[in-house]
Amino acid sequence: MRSLHHFPFDPLSRMVRLILLEKGLDCNVIDAHPLDNIETVLAHNPAGTLPILLDEPPTGGEIAVCPTGPIVEYLEEAYPLPALMPSTSAGRAETRRLLSWFHDKFHREVTPLLTGETIDRRLRRQGQPDPDALRAGRDALLWHMDYINFLCEQRSWLAGERMSVVDLACAAEFSCLDYCGYIPWADFPDAKDWYARIKSRPSFKPLLAERVPGLPASRQYADLDF
Repeated sequence: MRSLHHFPFDPLSRMVRLILLEKGLDCNVIDAHPLDNIETVLAHNPAGTLPILLDEPPTGGEIAVCPTGPIVEYLEEAYPLPALMPSTSAGRAETRRLLSWFHDKFHREVTPLLTGETIDRRLRRQGQPDPDALRAGRDALLWHMDYINFLCEQRSWLAGERMSVVDLACAAEFSCLDYCGYIPWADFPDAKDWYARIKSRPSFKPLLAERVPGLPASRQYADLDF
């Protein structure tokens, strides 16, 4: 049975879950925060990071695929329909460029300073968020939102005219930020319209049902017509 070791409010884990759901692939989802389950995580990934996909490919046997980038490529190659990468080399290059943007730049400059401080600290019982980190995270988020809104103005989807893994990567990041109410949607109408479209997809429903114990979701988190 296919399984995914993940952390529910980790955007990288959420993106892989969205890909699996969009492709209609059944999967046993296992909560496995590295700090709480380090031996289990290390057994499959010596780097000690999540997510980790365990799969039984058509060729037989079981493989562990990680980190997120190789998981994306593996799922697209092993289960090509429906396609979540463009068919042209130029389209794939642009998709990979934007995936790198969200997995590296956005995930480094925004995620740990906002959702890390708010959600991870809560789950680890490490006290209140650092106000300086939140301030820096909000400033970085606004810069990224300008670029994302620009992409939404120019294209039907972030990487082109069809939905791709880039949209799922960005939406996974947004979903965690929006849980905490950090995105000023009124200032970025094109990004808001794009997120409303992807948030309404059936694959998003399980994510919107999740909650952080002791930390209520923002008013619009699960509202499809926010």
